[in-house]
Amino acid sequence: MLQFGLIIGLVSIIIDQATKLIAVSYLWKPPSVINVFSFLDLTPVENRGISFGLFQDSGDIGRWVIAIFALFIVIFLAVWLRKQQFKFPAFCLGLVIGGALGNVIDRLRQGWVIDFIDFHIGNWHWPAFNFADTFITCGVILLLIDNLLRTQKRHK
Repeated sequence: MLQFGLIIGLVSIIIDQATKLIAVSYLWKPPSVINVFSFLDLTPVENRGISFGLFQDSGDIGRWVIAIFALFIVIFLAVWLRKQQFKFPAFCLGLVIGGALGNVIDRLRQGWVIDFIDFHIGNWHWPAFNFADTFITCGVILLLIDNLLRTQKRHK
């Protein structure tokens, strides 16, 4: 399952980095917003913090602390993946690993994460995000669901 999960992670990184390159080429020079639907825009956001823009003002030290912390999490997840016996959790762990590494690549390369997907209802906006964030979120949610369902089966 390790090889399978790492392939999922690699595919996630490729998708994330490719979409970020496309977003940068269309949204950053000059800065512009593309309205896709009434509830969805593509807009350039330089996220120097973590989820929901937390720790935006932590500077260069924060960049390295966040990147190193993310790498420790990836190592922990890789160890978990190595012990995995089932394909679905390996898939989920691959998504989380790939998403985390996609954002680490941004931090190490330029000091901030490229976010560009902006969901909103009227003037209320969900914090902008990218495909790496989506892979992390979906992977974690699916892992939780899988764990709950697997635990219920064991207790019946």
